[in-house]
Amino acid sequence: MSETIFDKIIKREIPADIVYEDEQSLAFRDINPQAPVHILVIPKKAIATINDLTESDEQLVGHLYTVAAHIARAEGIANDGFRTVMNCNEHGGQSVYHIHLHVLGGKPLGWPPYAGD
Repeated sequence: MSETIFDKIIKREIPADIVYEDEQSLAFRDINPQAPVHILVIPKKAIATINDLTESDEQLVGHLYTVAAHIARAEGIANDGFRTVMNCNEHGGQSVYHIHLHVLGGKPLGWPPYAGD
């Protein structure tokens, strides 16, 4: 897997508005937010897509969701509600090939998220 922009953020080679970090994960504000709160939670372990996950990654992916809940509380969006999304490959909307969990909130979010073709 080639180095991604997320790898560079983890290594602090490029700046990001980091809101959370621990040994396994890093969370930062999306540079192109789709909601008032739009934070990306990424594992420090490089995994390209959901298709590349193995059973050994189950704890790590669960941890990303625990971090998302912590962030939602810290950002004040937990009680009103928020959305988490992890895209996979081109048709799923993935643009950076390092898995990442979007945490979106701060306004009512419609469903389906995109109705066009």
